[in-house]
Order: sequence, then structure tokens, then C-alpha cells
Amino acid sequence: MEKIKALIKKYYEGLSYLFFGGVATLLNLVLFALFQAVFGTDFATGAGNVLDNAICILFAYWTNRTFVFRSKNTGKAAWAEFGQFVSCRIFTMVLDQVIIWLGVTILAPHVAFAAAHGELWAMGVKLFSQVIVIVSNYVFSKLLIFKKK
Repeated sequence: MEKIKALIKKYYEGLSYLFFGGVATLLNLVLFALFQAVFGTDFATGAGNVLDNAICILFAYWTNRTFVFRSKNTGKAAWAEFGQFVSCRIFTMVLDQVIIWLGVTILAPHVAFAAAHGELWAMGVKLFSQVIVIVSNYVFSKLLIFKKK
């Protein structure tokens, strides 16, 4: 039991990032699917994707600051941290949007499966995009935003 506790303590940051990142990704995918079901794929891959990313950015900041990186910054330093976090997440949101646009608008018309199963194709593109976004977000968070001083 002590070995397990030691491993958890040693790898806490990575494990907690995976857990809370997974929750944020699940929230992102659920909102995407909800928007797709209620408003259609065009909305979900456009304005809905931006909206669900904005919601998830706020959720991710709170969980990353509080549970993953355990930031102790206050005042101006906390606001600077928040600004860096949002700036980096806006970058990855744009990356997400570009991947979705390429996959759904540019690539889909040339793929038979996409033509037959547009909503499922869009969700697959979103899942692919999330893998790239998660890795990018971790690198930004670890190296730029919540770096240990």
C-alpha cells in the first residue's frame, strides 16, 4: 500500500492532469454532441464549438490551478497566470476549430463514410482534434503557465 501511495505522490501531477483533462474533454465532447443534436452539425462545428471551448477553458483553468498544478499565485500574479492560460487555450481552440473545419468542410466531401454519416464523422474529427489539443494544453500549462519557480 505504501508503494502505491509513493507512486501516486510521485506521479500526482500527471495523473491528476489526465483525470481532470479527461473530465474537461468529456465535457467538451458532451457539449459538442448536445449542440449537434439540438442545433445541427453546422452550429456544433462553428459557433457551438467556440462556446463549448469557452466553457471548458474556464473549467480547465479552475481544475488545473486548484488540483493539478496547485498554484499559490494571488493578486496580479494570479491574473497574469489566468491571462496566460486563456491565451494559450485560445490558441488551442483556434487549432481545434481549424482541424474541425479541415475535417468537416474540406475533407468530408471526399470521404464516402463522411457523406453517409456526417454527424458521426464530425464527432470523429472532434475526437481526433481533442488528442492534439490535450497534448498541446499540457505542454503550455507545464512549461509556460504553471511552471514551478
